[in-house]
Amino acid sequence: MTEINHKKDEVKTVKTESHNAVLPVWFSQLSSYRKANNWRASWQLINTLIPYFTLWYLMILTIQQGYSYLVTFLLIIPAAAFLVRIFIMFHDCVHGSFFSSKRLNNSFGYFLGLLVFTAFEDWRFSHLRHHATFANLDARGMGDVWTLTVKEYKSSPKFIRWKYRFFRSSVALLGFGAVFVFMLSNRFPTKRVKRNIKMSVIFTNLLVILLILLAHQIMGWQTYLLIQIPVLWLAGAAGIWLFYVQHQFKGVYWARKNNWNRWRAAFEGCSFYQLPSVLRWFSGNIGYHQVHHLSARIPNYFLKKCYDSIPEIHSKHPITIKNSFSCLKLKLWDETEHRLVGYRKV
Repeated sequence: MTEINHKKDEVKTVKTESHNAVLPVWFSQLSSYRKANNWRASWQLINTLIPYFTLWYLMILTIQQGYSYLVTFLLIIPAAAFLVRIFIMFHDCVHGSFFSSKRLNNSFGYFLGLLVFTAFEDWRFSHLRHHATFANLDARGMGDVWTLTVKEYKSSPKFIRWKYRFFRSSVALLGFGAVFVFMLSNRFPTKRVKRNIKMSVIFTNLLVILLILLAHQIMGWQTYLLIQIPVLWLAGAAGIWLFYVQHQFKGVYWARKNNWNRWRAAFEGCSFYQLPSVLRWFSGNIGYHQVHHLSARIPNYFLKKCYDSIPEIHSKHPITIKNSFSCLKLKLWDETEHRLVGYRKV
């Protein structure tokens, strides 16, 4: 991990909620990109939702007119890519950064949440908690990937170790994970949340049921399931992979509560996933994840511009598609060496 220069003329001390954090002077430049642009947001909705629903129409036709399911599946792949982009816009609404209006963010947050089978209020609760506690070893378990320390893994019963190894496997993360999270887990509210958040889950579930009933009347439940399940599965798998690579990589930062630093968690606890321009477009620039965690109010359409304008952020070594697969080998946090290690370490 690249070291950060801490010369007196290059840093400043900023009071945060829990401690004094030493931040570089360029940190103030991030504020220039926090202002939402309603025209940019509206254009993103247009160039994403129209192609997405058009693909749905074509997929329905291919099934109803008896085409090979392979033809349908060839349309399912880009539809899933557009659904990933829809989730990024939903994600921005959660942060209140997509539109300048709180009402618009909430309204479209509920609408886009329906398309990705996720309750807006409930996911906002867990995701904002993730931003507030990520890389804190004493605050794991909220909106992150299950991560054990080497010591915890060694002292766990065999069943827990088996369960952990299965959960961290590629099959579980990218196979069952998407179906479990978006179709099952999201149907229940997060534990110990307020009544309004629980009601948002119930409201979303009712809308999902209404959507399925409407789809049954329009195209039949078999056609709907042949399209919706693979689209949601592929999009969910891609989303989980993005999230995994952004927080589980060589050189990542984790610390105990007493030593945890909000600035280091944002810059060193998040990767820069360097994707080709097409994939960057479909993923809403979320590969610039260190920028997003440095300032969550920067909308997706300004993340790259922010990154390009601040040379100091470029010091972070990018993760490419080729070397990102090595992240799957990292399973446990070694508190002695302060790094993620594989099971061979145990």
